[in-house]
Amino acid sequence: MPVSERRVCRVLGQHRSTQRKASRGADDEAALTDDIIALARQYGRYRYRRLTALLRDAGWHVNRKWVERIWRRGALKVPQKQPKRGRLWINDGSCMRLRPEYPGQVWSYDFVERRTHDGRKFRILPIIDEASRECLALPVARRLRSEDVLAALVELFVTCGPQAHIRSDNVLNLSPRPSSNGWPGSV
Repeated sequence: MPVSERRVCRVLGQHRSTQRKASRGADDEAALTDDIIALARQYGRYRYRRLTALLRDAGWHVNRKWVERIWRRGALKVPQKQPKRGRLWINDGSCMRLRPEYPGQVWSYDFVERRTHDGRKFRILPIIDEASRECLALPVARRLRSEDVLAALVELFVTCGPQAHIRSDNVLNLSPRPSSNGWPGSV
């Protein structure tokens, strides 16, 4: 045609380099994509930078940008981290974690302290079932003593039955009241 390349590209709205340089895709890009997807499945928490290092160790001659392009085209992404749950260690120091297997197996309680609008404190003792996350009891008082905690637990034992495990980060003083000299049970 008697029209120049520059004018045709201007009319079509294309850049001139698109007409001069033929795009050449890598012959082994399909195999590379398969390897990237396989590595992403095997190492779920690794992103494209770490996968690039693994591919180089496997013998591929790739750069980070190429792997990133394939990573984004394949819509690969790292799954969100799950929130950590509280530690449920056994008291003997072993590393075995106790998780409830069924509702009613493990109860836990802890004290919560708040203030009213006039500044006076009150305490709440939520007792929950860890498997079902159901609140079993919620005693509220200005002062909660160990007798109050025991009374709430006994009431739950009567209605729901005794549990295999009860968790608390507080230690109850179940010994008799101290005598005048400070020792429990002494005369």
